[in-house]
Amino acid sequence: EGGRREAMYLYNVTLQRGGNVQAAIYGSFSGPKVHEIVVSRTKVLELLRPDANGKLQVIASTEVFGKIRSLCPFRLPGSNRDHIVVGSDSGRIVILTFDGKTRRFKKVHQETYGKTGCRRIVPGQYLAYDPKGRAVMIGALEKQKL
Repeated sequence: EGGRREAMYLYNVTLQRGGNVQAAIYGSFSGPKVHEIVVSRTKVLELLRPDANGKLQVIASTEVFGKIRSLCPFRLPGSNRDHIVVGSDSGRIVILTFDGKTRRFKKVHQETYGKTGCRRIVPGQYLAYDPKGRAVMIGALEKQKL
């Protein structure tokens, strides 16, 4: 047709979501003194809360672009809510907070520290935090050779 090109659009749909929980943390993510659980299922982040009968109800579910390697809760000094620190295969850690009005996770900060992919020398597999909210430490499986 005379050299006219149509734009190609790609669309990715996951037909069956992952069933196994790879990491779970607890804290008060949506408000003060609310007991909640955040779980990661490969590439899905879910906020769960027990109801009056003790069953877990899904409050929010978000699919992320990549694989979640690690999670940890983090509370800033003087705050009454917890943040979520997520280590992923993108070579970044992301600090998220939960917005109760929109029922979505919001990105507070993002820090790039390595290459993409689940590599043994790229930090992000292990997360440790100070309970007083002063620091978060990330670690890898192996050290880099200099």
